[in-house]
Amino acid sequence: MAGIIKEGSQKQTKIKYGMIGGGPDAFFGAVHRAAAALDGEIELAAGAFSSSAEKSNAQGTELMIDPARVYGSYQEMAEKEAGLPAEERIDFVSIVTPNHIHYPAAKLFMEAGINIICDKPMTRTIEEAEDLCRIAKEKNKIFAVTYTYTGYPMVKQARKLIKDGKIGEIRKIVVLYPQGWLTNTIEKDGAKQAVWRTDPEQAGISSCMGDLGTHIENMSNYITGLEMEEILADLTIFGKDRVLDDDGNVLVHYENGARGILYASQISVGEENNLRFMVYGTEASLEWHQENPNYLYLRSLDGPEQVYKHGNDYLEDIAGHNSRLPFGHPEAFIEALANVYLNVSRTILAKKQGRKPGEFDTDFPTVQDGAKGVYFVHKTVESSKSKKWVNVKYDPR
Repeated sequence: MAGIIKEGSQKQTKIKYGMIGGGPDAFFGAVHRAAAALDGEIELAAGAFSSSAEKSNAQGTELMIDPARVYGSYQEMAEKEAGLPAEERIDFVSIVTPNHIHYPAAKLFMEAGINIICDKPMTRTIEEAEDLCRIAKEKNKIFAVTYTYTGYPMVKQARKLIKDGKIGEIRKIVVLYPQGWLTNTIEKDGAKQAVWRTDPEQAGISSCMGDLGTHIENMSNYITGLEMEEILADLTIFGKDRVLDDDGNVLVHYENGARGILYASQISVGEENNLRFMVYGTEASLEWHQENPNYLYLRSLDGPEQVYKHGNDYLEDIAGHNSRLPFGHPEAFIEALANVYLNVSRTILAKKQGRKPGEFDTDFPTVQDGAKGVYFVHKTVESSKSKKWVNVKYDPR
């Protein structure tokens, strides 16, 4: 229990990082910074917090960062950080910008020798995603994608139970992610987050499936270990004058013959951030809700319902490794995102020190996971337009 706190106390040095985006009017930058700082092992040392040098400097001042390491552009940041002595430069960069910045920034920093944590979707195109996979391999860089929900202890508990055969052979996978915030066309009123997420130049080929669908694709693969073989997608635009989808429904055939339903929506009135999954096997089923994340439900064919509760010693070791508090003390989104940051930073530190990372430290979404998400988004758009099943078997290198 609370494995992260126990192991963290043994650290001798902090990992340094820089941030691209996350300026004064950003949506999630402060959340990422809180997550990275949670365990005291990661230090924010630099940033290009906005495309506006003035706003970037203002954010750097607020965060009390050395003014010499607050930059007016990510290009300047990559050049100057790479030129610093190894003991001073940042170990990784966190990219928390709109989608169109992800690829050029990640490419530039990897070529400068710096590791990456990038928001999702990783890129706007399949070609960009595959290029990042290639560069990460050639440069031997650690590249993580913030599929945050995989960081929850009870998601990791579910994954281990499935891997150990506790629910039998998987027959059906249902992952839902409804939100309601784009029910009205608030982008027309200038709502910043809505403006860029509905703009194909910034968001890419999809809004709803790119923003939310990548999470449910990744979740279905992470917890079950099953790859998709083919999908039939139905994407819809409900908002007047929108050009990108705001609702999506996908039928899935998995490699073992299991069937799946994936549903993502930005126009489901009354929903806030209601990601959840149900996995049905031949012996039992599992259910988990992101808005009530400290409980995992196991239902068997011929026995009573069991409830796994966060923070208890009976949980699998990987759930304990990713927990900080005793049972009865809720952990939620920032802690889940912190697990991504902490596992990445410990893997980077192990690499710097020439040793093998801890058993669970490499359990974070990778550049290949990011590429699978981009591929999935493009295939849902293709399927929806053709109204046909399409093959989605994909192994990014």
